[in-house]
Amino acid sequence: MEFTLKPVGVVRSPYKNFSQAPYQGRFSDAVSEIEVFEQFSPALKDLETCTHLIVLYWLDRARRDVMVTRTPYGEEERGVFATRSPHRPNPIGFCVVELLEVRGNVLRVRWLDALDGSPVVDIKPYSSDIDSVENAVIGWFREVSK
Repeated sequence: MEFTLKPVGVVRSPYKNFSQAPYQGRFSDAVSEIEVFEQFSPALKDLETCTHLIVLYWLDRARRDVMVTRTPYGEEERGVFATRSPHRPNPIGFCVVELLEVRGNVLRVRWLDALDGSPVVDIKPYSSDIDSVENAVIGWFREVSK
């Protein structure tokens, strides 16, 4: 089965390559912008009422042939589905961001770790009541971060 995704916008960030981007967006207070394409502007209605968003984006410069990888937290190889590596079979980025401002079809956000020019696949409101799972863990990460 194949399917097609249409970008709804593009990221404008200070990160030009993977080495410049933080391992996780929450590790940086850098401000980025998401330019939503004009034909999707109606979808922004009421977005200014949200404090945080889930941004799904396409990691267009990532490798798609990586199945195991090393993380920044150790030398042990791990399966990419157990990591947040950008290099994976379907390189979809997921980031929770703080929405700072909506100006027309441009969203100013903090904590986005996407590279400049990354296509945005979707934007959803984040809710700590719905999306947060208390005490969720990544077992191997708990072990290496002790």
